[in-house]
Amino acid sequence: MTEPTPTPTSQPSLETVASTSTCTSTSASASPPRTKPSKPKPKTARTSTTSSTVAPTARGRATDSDDVRHSKTLSYILRHGAAKEHLVLRADGFVRVDDLLKRPKLKGVTFATLQRIVAENEKQRFMLQKEPKSGGAAPTTEEEEFEWWIRANQGHSVQVDSLELKSIQNADQVPVMVHGTTYKLWPTIAQQGLSKMSRNHIHCATGLFGEAGVKSGMRAKCDLFIYLDVPKLIADNIPIYASSNNVLLTSGKEGIVAPRYFKKVERKIVGSDNGVEQLDLSKLSLQ
Repeated sequence: MTEPTPTPTSQPSLETVASTSTCTSTSASASPPRTKPSKPKPKTARTSTTSSTVAPTARGRATDSDDVRHSKTLSYILRHGAAKEHLVLRADGFVRVDDLLKRPKLKGVTFATLQRIVAENEKQRFMLQKEPKSGGAAPTTEEEEFEWWIRANQGHSVQVDSLELKSIQNADQVPVMVHGTTYKLWPTIAQQGLSKMSRNHIHCATGLFGEAGVKSGMRAKCDLFIYLDVPKLIADNIPIYASSNNVLLTSGKEGIVAPRYFKKVERKIVGSDNGVEQLDLSKLSLQ
């Protein structure tokens, strides 16, 4: 329950000039008038007055800034597409930066740009890590001694065994655990529960989008908020984890968090006095 390809550039218009001879014969016995085809002007493509560092295969909307599109491309590669990009994804989710920046989807992205994207990402989706190089000739400079690695902090659809996830064992550690989604999905969720879909976990937040300390775990456009009963989840041995950027994660039971674990559900109402409507959970399945 976790984004369009860049608009292709239009083919430039091409101009050709063709001229015909205006010479005609005044004699009936003369040869018919001949025309000499003119050579077309060289075909030249119009050049854009704007420049972009985004590779043609980068993800995101054409209206997104370069950094946003690069960030979306990073999310795709590090969470889902490392193998398709012929990158080695370690068990802890890290990919070597030198290898990553050589991929066509990130053409034009420098290490300085990558550092900025990681540092300024408001949801803290990525982690950069400097590690000693292994093997090879003895290093003579710090640059030769170390190399950079990067990973996504959560959201993987591929198996990652060693993410820095803190296990939640006590409900006091998580006063609020809320999953944000869209109201149109409520009829299905009310019957079947929350599903991790193709990901490894269901993503939740410690509060609503925009509240203090809530950096990630929920999109701004969500209009349905499902609060989970943390004590009941823990009592039933359903695992809960907190990622390094404070996203709450659970795999549920067989990939599902059943409706019986819903503590309350609220719908955002645009233009209403209190802004939300609390939904009736009395008819939800308790199975």
